[in-house]
Amino acid sequence: MKVENSGTVYQLSFMPRIFPVNCYFVEEENELTLIDAALPYSAKSIIKAAENIGKPITRIILTHAHNDHIGALDTLKELLPYSKVYISSRDALLLGGNSTLLPNEKNTPIRGGLPKNIKTKPDVLLEEGDRVGSLEVIATPGHTPGSISLFDPRNRSLIAGDALVTRGKLIVPGMMNPLFPFPALATWDKETALISAKKLSDLNPNLLAVGHGKMLKQPQERLNIAIAKAEKAFLSSK
Repeated sequence: MKVENSGTVYQLSFMPRIFPVNCYFVEEENELTLIDAALPYSAKSIIKAAENIGKPITRIILTHAHNDHIGALDTLKELLPYSKVYISSRDALLLGGNSTLLPNEKNTPIRGGLPKNIKTKPDVLLEEGDRVGSLEVIATPGHTPGSISLFDPRNRSLIAGDALVTRGKLIVPGMMNPLFPFPALATWDKETALISAKKLSDLNPNLLAVGHGKMLKQPQERLNIAIAKAEKAFLSSK
């Protein structure tokens, strides 16, 4: 595991050179919020990293319910029984093993590694605009129907899960990157993902932190380029 720090955000990256899977700490005055739960073997490393920072993990927020973002959830909940688990109300269904589309959703199969037999039940179901500590919940569907991002207005840090990808280059999920094709293959609806990417771009973040790839400081120019490329590609594929 590799740890990188930028202000109040700590990136914990597993297999960073092969298949980077990231989770994050957001530091509050007296505690840490963990965003995503990485891989099944990640729990002890996550807890050790928190001990090195010197603050307890009191919240676990899941950006979406793919296996590489919830892998250590059950173990973490066992080791941190007083930590509350948060997920969007929509992806709570996926977390519980229900991949049925809702009536108002595009009739496109939900892709990616979906959970089976997760024991942990969320304590709090999130909606757009909710606040968790210093973080504001931003609904960013597309990669999954209930994907969320977290925005910290204290320093304009944005933790976007798989609503954007920086591995290799900054792209909107649904765009194919031959060097790292997995987020594109696991995206439910690329056009919805593009709408969400534009929404995140409007926040003008100072720091962009994602599920796969390095953190980017002052990402706006690269965001604009990624969105323009996705618009062109998605329109031409219609």
